[in-house]
Amino acid sequence: MRKKHHHKKKVSPTKKWSSRLHLWFGLSVGFVVFIVSLSGTLYVFKDEIQDSLRKEAIYLKNENVGTKPLPINLLREKVSLELNEKYPVSAVEIPLDKTKSYQFQYYEKSKKGWNYFQQVLINKQVYVNQYTGQVLAVYDEKYDVFNILKYIHWGLLLNSEWGPYTVGIPTVLFIIMLITGIILWWPKNKNARKGRFWFNWEAVKNWKRKNYDLHNILGFYASFIALLLSVTGLYFAYPYVKNTFTFALSGSWELPKEKERKSPDSLMAKNEAVFDLAAAQTEKLYAKSSSFRITLNGKNKKGKELKNLPVTVYGLDGRYSERNLLTFDKYSGKLLANKPHHELNTAEKYSNANYDIHTGSYFGIIGKIIWFIAGLICTSLPVTGFLVWWGKRKKKGKKI
Repeated sequence: MRKKHHHKKKVSPTKKWSSRLHLWFGLSVGFVVFIVSLSGTLYVFKDEIQDSLRKEAIYLKNENVGTKPLPINLLREKVSLELNEKYPVSAVEIPLDKTKSYQFQYYEKSKKGWNYFQQVLINKQVYVNQYTGQVLAVYDEKYDVFNILKYIHWGLLLNSEWGPYTVGIPTVLFIIMLITGIILWWPKNKNARKGRFWFNWEAVKNWKRKNYDLHNILGFYASFIALLLSVTGLYFAYPYVKNTFTFALSGSWELPKEKERKSPDSLMAKNEAVFDLAAAQTEKLYAKSSSFRITLNGKNKKGKELKNLPVTVYGLDGRYSERNLLTFDKYSGKLLANKPHHELNTAEKYSNANYDIHTGSYFGIIGKIIWFIAGLICTSLPVTGFLVWWGKRKKKGKKI
């Protein structure tokens, strides 16, 4: 009798190479993808959780609301005396909602150090009753779990100069894995399509098959959001990615730089009420906004001295996408420039919105829920993928 020869099904070169790249990249960066996905997923509901835990510090008691707030300089002095830090108060965030407290911030960063804890010298959030000057609460953001999760996600807690590359490079490979995963998932015909969109486990008892379906089906549904998360993450990590976005949206490789504003008032002696003058004008111009941030130490986040007084206005609570920028003379408080959100070009608007898109907050609470679920699936993919490979490896090892 003739022996029956079982011919292996021919695999297209595209799927063959997709399978190899998917496996090689998965084994090489799977652990980093797991850590980055998990930390990002846990960070999604940061605002909601913190607002709930800090409710007593954020919202003021009714008896204090309605009176005139104390001068910002006086409040700053009270904070400095009570905390007795060697670094100056760097900024204050003022809510337009009069029932909410002011938030003073200490933030100093060093260029030295190989990790996050050495680079960030201080990062404290101080909640103050603006009507009485009482310090309601002090939170050390440097050691806050959400801030640590953020910097794990951003650069595995490594130096901010090269740390993002340790995440950025695996993210690029993860994008290739997502694309090759979609290619491998794509069914050949209608019959093959039936088992690709949902689980059919009625007659399946083998855990390997169930694990394969988890990796295959959940990976497909999460892949499109995962691609968006990956690209928006690379926007932060690599300047050339940001420049490419900027060029595509505005025709220029760089975002417009803020012009240096000069005022004859800069020759005058500094008005002690300059912050209050700037705050009053900001509230008048953007009365329907959520809050605004005033720099108090005369420096930007990189430590460079500012020639003017910038005020950033946030249009919506918990969002950074709708931002307006005011520039005041830092001596007299005279308004030098007003750059509202609606006058920004498309690239500038996207630059402001990229963080919100990456975290899901741009799409509201529904967006955050979807992002959270997609993040959980992305966290599971390296695990289920490894188990698929390990199962096949063990099966091959049994052959004689």
